[in-house]
Amino acid sequence: MKFITEIDLRDLYRKEPFTTYKLELGSKLTPGARQFLTDQGIKMSDDGFDRKKNIVNKEQPSASSGKRNNWRKKKVYSKIKSIEALFLLTEQELLSRDVFLAQSIINLGKQFSNIKNALNGEVPIEDICCKECTGINTNNFSHDLGDCFEITDFHMQLEKGRDIIILHRLRCSLREIEPVVLELYESSEYERKLCEDITGKVNQIINTLSQIICSILGGEKCQRKN
Repeated sequence: MKFITEIDLRDLYRKEPFTTYKLELGSKLTPGARQFLTDQGIKMSDDGFDRKKNIVNKEQPSASSGKRNNWRKKKVYSKIKSIEALFLLTEQELLSRDVFLAQSIINLGKQFSNIKNALNGEVPIEDICCKECTGINTNNFSHDLGDCFEITDFHMQLEKGRDIIILHRLRCSLREIEPVVLELYESSEYERKLCEDITGKVNQIINTLSQIICSILGGEKCQRKN
């Protein structure tokens, strides 16, 4: 018996999009594959065979599908734990130089940890309060806006250069979240909405860090280059 997985169908669809899928004799669809067909609006053609017999029971997913989702989920949680540790390192270092700046990062760290709790279904993903500036406002706060300016070796020579660099390092690590989340949540409408909420919250944290970096360099003046 040959199992047709979601990855198999995605590869076929990527090569040449189709509106009808014909299930070959001796083949069965995994739940993920069937969901992919449903989400794409692709009709099923099985030459008169009982469709229910040619689909793996949804409550008994194939071993390969389960393992695939498990390692993807593990990848997301490992990345989150790694960034949580980086938040702690950043907070510890800043505490020795600037208590108020350290407290701002501690607050952002708590907001980031809420994402992990939301993945476990414990709390909803809530927005961070946006403090608007010239380049960042409530309309684009959840978007990927990139860096306000490029961090170079010039900045490490400044009086607060180390603060800028370690915050930039944290910001770069946060950007690694979106690809692994997209990899895990890509099938159903619910998963796409969850993915959108998570990446939006991460972007809010990143953009807040950008504002903090700007304030360190230029006080109250926005450093974003439009």
